[in-house]
Amino acid sequence: MIEINNKTKAKIDIKLIKKITEDFFSYYKIKNKELSIAFIGDAVMSRLNKQYRGKDKPTDILSFRGEGDELGEIIIDYAQIKRQAKKYSKSVKEELIFILVHGLLHLIGYEDETENGKRKMKKLGKEFIFHTSSEYKQFKN
Repeated sequence: MIEINNKTKAKIDIKLIKKITEDFFSYYKIKNKELSIAFIGDAVMSRLNKQYRGKDKPTDILSFRGEGDELGEIIIDYAQIKRQAKKYSKSVKEELIFILVHGLLHLIGYEDETENGKRKMKKLGKEFIFHTSSEYKQFKN
């Protein structure tokens, strides 16, 4: 089961988020797991980032691994995604897809604390995006 909550005033393509997540579950053979995805704003993300990572500023995504039937929870700062899209000359959709997949990879055990880990996660993210739905195959970076 995938639960998606939009706590922002922004219009977010929930169907796309669900499709990417379902494709990810299928690609990585994840079965019978629950996942919660929440979209929030800068103020809440800053507070959570300070609480959990000791950084008093917004971040694009926080991932919390679950136990048992729960894969975990992903929290996305949509305002930060929009800023990053502009910064990296991407569409908001492209940045959102990339960050969502990045968060999902964290939930299945990948880490980016080292340069090697960052490279591996980026490679896996690109491979997944390229090899799945034609709806987002045009993603480049």
